[in-house]
Amino acid sequence: MDGLPFIKMHGLGNDFVIIDGRADPVSIGAEAARRIADRRSGVGCDQLIVLGKPTHADAQAFMAIRNADGGEAAACGNATRCVAALLMSESGRDEAVIETAAGILVAEGAPGGVTVDMGQPRTRWQDIPLAADHDTLHLPLAAEGVSDPAACSMGNPHATFFVPDLAAIDIPAIGPALEHDPLFPERANIGFAEVLAPDRIRLRVWERGAGLTSACATGACAAVVNGVRRKLLARGVACLLDGGALTVEWRESDGHVLMAGPVAVAFSGIIAPSLLDGHAS
Repeated sequence: MDGLPFIKMHGLGNDFVIIDGRADPVSIGAEAARRIADRRSGVGCDQLIVLGKPTHADAQAFMAIRNADGGEAAACGNATRCVAALLMSESGRDEAVIETAAGILVAEGAPGGVTVDMGQPRTRWQDIPLAADHDTLHLPLAAEGVSDPAACSMGNPHATFFVPDLAAIDIPAIGPALEHDPLFPERANIGFAEVLAPDRIRLRVWERGAGLTSACATGACAAVVNGVRRKLLARGVACLLDGGALTVEWRESDGHVLMAGPVAVAFSGIIAPSLLDGHAS
């Protein structure tokens, strides 16, 4: 069995192994995804991305996502920017249309990176989803040093805690339990935001299935949406993450969230057959 070509990319250090299966379909199972994502014995990544043929007429690719733990995800903002950059380079155009399990995403080239229209956030408890009917602006959820998060979906579930001192929060200690709280039947991404100004936040995110990453773009979008809903933030915000800055705008005219930031190629290579299982081409 031959190995599988890949390209390694990242957005602000949030890194991805991207496999192009549009010409020859590829299916990567959960166990193989975990092996590929392993930073000691595999390639290493936060998420594994497999591109396939789209079903939507306007899209250039379908983007399937697996987290480092092998679980499937419907949305990933940083990965969307990376895939969009690849597609724009391939087509020579300044726009890319990507089909995901969460819907169609449109991306455009921007100075220093890529801007993605992430669509409208979902704020009803059923759409996040929550296990029961709760006010999504004030969830009954707490851990050491944090309480009273707001929740929304950016194609994946997010809860955002607004905290006075981000440095005081031991995120690796409390993140796993919050991610797996029974309130979230599909688990959740847990954000911790310190408001520095109405147009500026410091943000760290415990990502569902990946842990504490250097940047979570959907988490940044969710933090801005939840901050605007809480009347803490303006609609255009610079989000300062461990890996760098993203710009997020929750556009008032149509309710769409626009997210902009850089992308980078790290390297390319071949995934050894020993890391793969259940793939067919």
